[in-house]
Amino acid sequence: MKLIEEYLKEKRNDHLEELFSFLSLESISALPEHKEDIQKAAEWLVLALTNAGLENASIYETNGNPVVYADWLHAEGKPTVLVYGHYDVQPVDPLELWETPPFSPDIRDEKLYARGASDDKGQVFMHIKAIEGILQTNGSLPVNIKFCLEGEEEIGSPALPLFVEENKELLDADVIVISDTGMIKQGKPTICYGLRGLCGMEIHVKGPKSDLHSGLFGGAIQNPIAAISELLASFHDQNGVIAVEGFYDRVTPLTKEEKEAFEALQISDDSFIEQTGSPTLFGEEGFSTLERLWVRPTLEINGIKGGFQGTGVKTVIPSEASAKITCRLVPAQDPEEIVALLEKHIEAHKPKGVDVTVQLFDKGTPFVTPFDHKAIQAAGKAYETVYKVPTSYTRGGGSIPIVAAFDQILNLPVVLMGFGLPDENFHAPNEHFHLENYDKGLQTICHYWFELAEVW
Repeated sequence: MKLIEEYLKEKRNDHLEELFSFLSLESISALPEHKEDIQKAAEWLVLALTNAGLENASIYETNGNPVVYADWLHAEGKPTVLVYGHYDVQPVDPLELWETPPFSPDIRDEKLYARGASDDKGQVFMHIKAIEGILQTNGSLPVNIKFCLEGEEEIGSPALPLFVEENKELLDADVIVISDTGMIKQGKPTICYGLRGLCGMEIHVKGPKSDLHSGLFGGAIQNPIAAISELLASFHDQNGVIAVEGFYDRVTPLTKEEKEAFEALQISDDSFIEQTGSPTLFGEEGFSTLERLWVRPTLEINGIKGGFQGTGVKTVIPSEASAKITCRLVPAQDPEEIVALLEKHIEAHKPKGVDVTVQLFDKGTPFVTPFDHKAIQAAGKAYETVYKVPTSYTRGGGSIPIVAAFDQILNLPVVLMGFGLPDENFHAPNEHFHLENYDKGLQTICHYWFELAEVW
C-alpha cells in the first residue's frame, strides 16, 4: 500500500490538472443547450478510464444521455464491484454569487471550487485514479471492477433504469459502490447504508365554478380552502403520528445494533434546532430525532395554493384550492401501496360540498443494506485505516431513486461511501471539495479494494 500512496502523492499535481479539465466541461443535464458538453464529458471519461488501465471503455447510447462503461476483470475468484457515479452537474444559477467562474476550477484554502467538484465529478475521478494507482504500482487489482457512469442523475436518471434492465449481464456484480454521498462532518468518515423512498401527489379541491363574493354567498357553500385544510389536518394526530390507516403496517423496527450506532454519533437535538432555526423540534412521538429523520416514514405538506394572494383583502370564496404532499418511505414500504392508502384516506375524509381529485408524482423505492454486511464493514475498516477514527454508520433521510433501482433490478448490496461534506454547496454557488478528503478518499478507496478481497 505504501507504493500506491507514494504514487498518488507523486502524481497529485498532474491528477489535479486532469480533474480541472474534467470540471471545466459544462455538462449540465437540465439544459438542452449543453447536450454537446454532455457528449464531451462522456468522451473524456472513456479516455480517462482507458488511460487508467481499465478495459472495454465505451459509450452506450440510451434514450437520454449516454452511459459510460469500463471494466477490469482479471481477479479470478475475487468479487466484482460495480462502481456507479454521474458526470452531469446542476445548473449554476445565480451566476453572480460565484466568487470564481463555476467551470474555471480554482483552489483556495485547500478547497477545490467548481461546479461538480463534490457532486459528483470529483468523487468519480477519485475512483478512476485509485484504480490507476493500484495498477501502476501493483500490476493488477485485488478485485474485479466495472464502471457505470451516467449523465442524467441531476434530472432523476430517467434513462438509466431501462439501461440497467437491458444490460443486467454487462453490469452483473457482487456489490455496488457509490461515492455520491457525504460525511457527517470533517474528519468523521461515514457510511450510509439505507435511504428512504418517496411518493407524492397533488390534491385538488374544486368548489363553485368560479370565485364568488363572500358577502353574497358566504355561509351557503363550502369554501375549498377550508375543505382542503380539514383534509390536510386529517393526515396526522396531535402527536405527529400519521393517521392514514395501514400506513405503518410494513414498517420494521430498528435493531439494537442500529440504535447503538445512532447513539454513538452523539448528535444533539440542540444542533438540529440551531441548524433549522425552529423554536423546537417536533415529530412522531416515541422516537428519537435521528430515528424520525432516517428510519421512520413521513408525510409532509409541501405547498398550499388557493384564493387571493395579492396585497390587501379581496373578499372572495375561491373556486378551488390545492396542496402538494410527499411521503418519505422506509424499507418494506411499497410506494404503490402507500399511494393507494392515501387515496383511500382522502376519499374517506373528503369534506362535504367539494369535489376532490389527485395527481400523482414520481415514486422511488426505499432501500437498505444491513450495516453488518461484510461489504459495508470492509468499507468501514478502510475508512478507519486512513482517518484513524471510528466510522459512523447512518441512514439517509432523503432519496436517491437510482440506488433503489439498482437494488431492485440487480439485487445487490449497495455501499454508499462518500467523501463530501455538508457545507460544500453542492447544487449551490461556490460548490467546492476539501482536498483533505480528496487525498484521504483516494487512499481509502485503495484500501477498500484490498479489504474487500480479503473478506469476500
